Amino acid sequence: MRLEFSDPLRESRLEVPVLAEALGPVPGGYLLRGREVQVFAPLASKRFFRHGWQSWSLTAWVDLGYPPKPLLPEVRRPQADDPFLLEASEWWGSGLGALEGPDGKVLLLGALGVGARVLGREDLLLGRYAEGEWFLGYGEPAEVFAAYGRLLPRRLSKGPPRLWCSWYSFYNRIHEALLLEVLEEVAGLPFEVFQIDDGWQRALGDWEPNERFARGMAFLAERIREKGFRAGLWLAPFLVTPDSLLVRAHPEWILRDGDGRPIPAGFNWGKPLYALDSGNEEVLDHVAGLVRKVRAWGYDYLKLDFLYAAALPGAEGEVRYCKAMERIREEAGEAYLLFCGAPILASLGLADGLRVGPDVAPYWDNEDRSFWLQDPTGPGLRNALRTTLHRLWLRENVQVDPDVAFFRSRFSLLSLEEMRLQEAMGEITGFKATSDPPSWLSPEERERLWAFLSRDKEVKPLGPYRFRVGEEVLDYAFLL
Repeated sequence: MRLEFSDPLRESRLEVPVLAEALGPVPGGYLLRGREVQVFAPLASKRFFRHGWQSWSLTAWVDLGYPPKPLLPEVRRPQADDPFLLEASEWWGSGLGALEGPDGKVLLLGALGVGARVLGREDLLLGRYAEGEWFLGYGEPAEVFAAYGRLLPRRLSKGPPRLWCSWYSFYNRIHEALLLEVLEEVAGLPFEVFQIDDGWQRALGDWEPNERFARGMAFLAERIREKGFRAGLWLAPFLVTPDSLLVRAHPEWILRDGDGRPIPAGFNWGKPLYALDSGNEEVLDHVAGLVRKVRAWGYDYLKLDFLYAAALPGAEGEVRYCKAMERIREEAGEAYLLFCGAPILASLGLADGLRVGPDVAPYWDNEDRSFWLQDPTGPGLRNALRTTLHRLWLRENVQVDPDVAFFRSRFSLLSLEEMRLQEAMGEITGFKATSDPPSWLSPEERERLWAFLSRDKEVKPLGPYRFRVGEEVLDYAFLL
């Protein structure tokens, strides 16, 4: 069949051949059906919108003339992207894909359910998944992505809170006395949430305070609330290491392949990672109990990290992932849930906030990793900005988290211009957070932080990658 798209500016029509069952027109495009659909681009395209699987996965326009290179080392692949996408010799996208024409207009094929993948070639978009319902749109990029987004689930909570997070200053070297000291420092600043990140737990899977938190996590939550903040806590509920007490007590809870071997979930903290089986009802009861426990401690902002583990081995696990996160959403009640390391499309409608890029860092790029190991998912401001930039179209579906902004020159390799790019991204998304302790800031840096938190600048898009933020114009096109 041939579907027809009008081009009002040129007073012409574009015919697009399609192998699928067409359901009919919708605003901005057509609905298609089919476990496999093929869309034939009328003009040869040179660039493909490659959408990565989860928060940290590469999302960008890629050159179809250069096939993907293997991400190294292999042990990191499960925590970098859908393993299928990383092992393919052609460019595939997770959930959607688009081709760019010579005139800059795009032809987009996007799934309306979970578990889909889309292949991009110069003259073809090929989509596959079990549910088989799709959106097909053509036109200006902003209009086409917006039309697709309107058909996806949404959950827009009241504005994202101003947040201080412990991670990017202290990483997992935190302890009770240190956090109480920083709590005193931030008490005079217009934060709304004080979030404790990784480092408080005994082990991944063993979610009780370690010896550095002798008075427990409820004690800290109470101190945080006394200062007028909401208490936030980091959890990776579906991730475990082989040496955790949970694994020793319940080896049957580990996600395994058909031969009974644990499915790798990546490598971090110097240890191999495994996933809890999110399709196991006992696991879901355990995770639900964990959420109830930390809520009872007094935490009502939960950063849920490494969530891809609940969907491994890849897109095939997204239905299981959705059911697991629905259970967490129910147990969390009115708590704010930030999903991180999370399958993007499968998280819509469930997350209040969604990390849409890799972790930032107090440096621009780690070339040893991004260039030599072909890993665009590692920490670094460049990686974070590039992927966030290409997921801004999700802002009508979820609160988009670009990660924290840096204001400090202490313990930082970032230039002022590089910091301004991330600070402006906080204005663009409305999601404002930092990890900088006020005692690390000069008077000028503290003043910039105060202004960032206390007032929102007017943001006006000037093009796909250019924005006017207040009186300043920023162009992110060099990241492409």
